[in-house]
Amino acid sequence: MEILGFLEKAAVFPVTLLVVPGRSWPARDIKALKSLQDSGYELAGHGWQHRAGSVASKWHRLHGLLISRNEAEHLSLSARRIVDIITGCYDWFAAVGLDAPTLYVPPAWALGRVPKRVLKILPFRLYETQTGVFDAFSGVSYRMPVAGYMADTALRAKALKIINLINRLLIFAPLRIAIHPDDLYLALSRDLREHLRRRQTYLGYGDLAGN
Repeated sequence: MEILGFLEKAAVFPVTLLVVPGRSWPARDIKALKSLQDSGYELAGHGWQHRAGSVASKWHRLHGLLISRNEAEHLSLSARRIVDIITGCYDWFAAVGLDAPTLYVPPAWALGRVPKRVLKILPFRLYETQTGVFDAFSGVSYRMPVAGYMADTALRAKALKIINLINRLLIFAPLRIAIHPDDLYLALSRDLREHLRRRQTYLGYGDLAGN
């Protein structure tokens, strides 16, 4: 809620909130999510636990070391298990009285071993990865850079600063802005605030689905 207040003051809207269904959700928090959704905030599915239960490959270990730590929930799973997580995530929203979401974002943007032809028969319309967004209804992939600010180590701060600069200089599509819970207090907080102070037009994922 602190971040949403910050974004409201910065005139940033619409905003999409990524929801992890498998965490503990007391009734009062479900009610708060419903209130936010009714106010125009978009909700998106974001895995089930946001934690990798196992690490079964060298690629997953490397990914965890450089990018995701223990958060790439899909990365070592079979396609069938990933499908179960995606469908379970989607069904949870209706089960708790929330409107069905349009977007699914795998934890750490790591979709894993599920092909696009399978995504086309799953309930979400949009699937976001590190490189962009896939529209399963139309079959179109939108390549979109992302700016991130979760600089909780000196190495990550340097890497993100360079990546964000490149993405903003070489912009060829809408730039996704990813804000994690502690970003207002981490090393790139000033970068985030300065970025949002610039005059911009903001779009939501609903706009992408409608266009």
